[in-house]
Amino acid sequence: MPELPEVETVRRGLQPLMEGARFERVEARRGDLRWPLPKDFVKRLEGQTVTGLGRRAKYILADLSSGEVLLMHLGMSGSFRVAQAGHEETPGDFLHERSKSAAHDHVVFHMSSGGVATFNDPRRFGCMKLIARGSLEQEPLLRALGPEPLGNAFDAAMLAAACTGKQTSLKAALLDQRVVAGLGNIYVCEALHRAHLSPKRKASTLAGRKGAPNDRAAALVEAIRAVLNDAIEAGGSSLRDHRRTDGELGYFQHAFRAYDRENAPCPTRRCPGIIRRIVQNGRSTFYCPVCQK
Repeated sequence: MPELPEVETVRRGLQPLMEGARFERVEARRGDLRWPLPKDFVKRLEGQTVTGLGRRAKYILADLSSGEVLLMHLGMSGSFRVAQAGHEETPGDFLHERSKSAAHDHVVFHMSSGGVATFNDPRRFGCMKLIARGSLEQEPLLRALGPEPLGNAFDAAMLAAACTGKQTSLKAALLDQRVVAGLGNIYVCEALHRAHLSPKRKASTLAGRKGAPNDRAAALVEAIRAVLNDAIEAGGSSLRDHRRTDGELGYFQHAFRAYDRENAPCPTRRCPGIIRRIVQNGRSTFYCPVCQK
């Protein structure tokens, strides 16, 4: 499933096409994705202008001139394909190949900017909803989300407070979207390696007895921000080049320090460790048992 950097990369790829443009024609080629499309989906979109294109965690949010917000989630296999001036592109490169089968083109946006954005989703775990802007904070998909890891409010004190008393593993806590929004398996593994913290460590050890953040919490916040910014920057580079996605390996995978590097030497300077793979809560975890404590 795409994580925060991939979703942000897609948002940036869609922004020139959609922001400030009007939905001239919308094709809903089926009535449902993960859930049924909103009632009068096409009618409520056509003629509306996208006044802003943002992101919350792994959701892309298009503010509409009608006062509604189009919420879009890529799910496990969803992707957007952009066609403009005779060129077809996919915003961002990804670790896994994205489908180009027209049989899975479920929603198509024809924009007044002259471009067409096609949502392709073979497994149909993606979703699209229309929500009144004033009700966005009460939207069930968004209301329980934790802070944005790249936002100003996310700091060591906030992370420590969210983890105080938690007896779950640090890996499980970071994957909890109520603790911090948008992180997934790849970037949690990468951030923990950069912070030299074991994924098996108890989450509660980020805080002192009174809940105050310690050095571990500060190092982890810094690592989370760094790995996400590095990944987004890599996606941005691919967007500037407008490279097609032709089934190649993803833009950030060459920079992985731990994820999917089982039995490889640890890249930490002077560390003699070997990257190991374990399973936590049904998910693969990659870490160095020597420098991650």
